[in-house]
Amino acid sequence: MQKITPFLWFDGQAEEAMQFYVSIFSNSRILNVVRSGAGGLGPEGSVMTGTFELEGQQFMALNGGPHFTFSPAISFFVSCETQEELDELWEKLVQGGEPQRCGWLRDPYGISWQIIPAILGELLHSPDAVRSGRVMQAMLGMDKLDIAALQRAYQGE
Repeated sequence: MQKITPFLWFDGQAEEAMQFYVSIFSNSRILNVVRSGAGGLGPEGSVMTGTFELEGQQFMALNGGPHFTFSPAISFFVSCETQEELDELWEKLVQGGEPQRCGWLRDPYGISWQIIPAILGELLHSPDAVRSGRVMQAMLGMDKLDIAALQRAYQGE
């Protein structure tokens, strides 16, 4: 197991969420599921905890009840090499959720994701402040990010 693992608290949807996430990311799998026995945290046979892996990153899931919910204060940042990859991940993760500004979305379980093109950092951190400012302004007007539009803004087109 990795040294630090994100631990996600769900209200009865841990198994559904794990299956959802591993269906979206190609290099992903459910590693372990512990089910409740009689007198456990949830109905007998329901998932109590689970461990899953997305693109080499392990996560743990718990069906802990309604006591806590997710907040955008914690999000998962996904770096995408192509518009095709970005579009695919965005469309799958936002289904049943909610788009947010600047490449952010909230998935159907309330977890916030940033689906970001790898080139964005280069465009925003240009030594040319005018160019990077145009990229920032373009990005602020987008929900799902458009690499070509960001590059056009950088070029002043």
